[in-house]
Amino acid sequence: MWIYEKKLQYPVRVSKCDPRLAKFLIEQYGGADGELAAALRYLNQRYTIPDKVIGLLTDIGTEEFAHLEMIATMVYKLTKDASAEQMKTAGLGDHYANHDKALFYHNAAGIPWTAAYIQAKGDPIADLYEDIAAEEKARATYQWLIDMTDDVDIQDSLKFLREREIIHALRFREAVEMLKNYQEEQKVF
Repeated sequence: MWIYEKKLQYPVRVSKCDPRLAKFLIEQYGGADGELAAALRYLNQRYTIPDKVIGLLTDIGTEEFAHLEMIATMVYKLTKDASAEQMKTAGLGDHYANHDKALFYHNAAGIPWTAAYIQAKGDPIADLYEDIAAEEKARATYQWLIDMTDDVDIQDSLKFLREREIIHALRFREAVEMLKNYQEEQKVF
């Protein structure tokens, strides 16, 4: 089903050690509206969605894993040279005590990732509206992360991710309209 290329979807460059920013980026790694939750949500929902949009959920769910890999790379690069004291000062002392600099699925507040983040109603329209909302929340978070750093290299990667969230939301909106039209056609006949 997948072919893995050993390169990131978009280059990730980091100009300086910044564990403070890494703490906030972790939101997109293990938070409710982060990349892991999105990937699993879409790949799960595709089992109860009409054939017309299964491919869309598969494509976007797969791409979300590529985004997860980009976030992981950013967090790693931002913390790899940080001292224990820098991690603590950045608010990552608890993380460091439990995981050193290893990545762990939790949000910016340190709350571990949970499957409760994954929504699936089984109603295609309801699920797609959930997906639109998830993409819009991720877009907003990326904008806030862009605003929180002066590192132009990180901003570049975050802008790429923000734009992909916009595209995903648009694609999900198109799928809603397609399914609504399909449902209307079925009622006519």
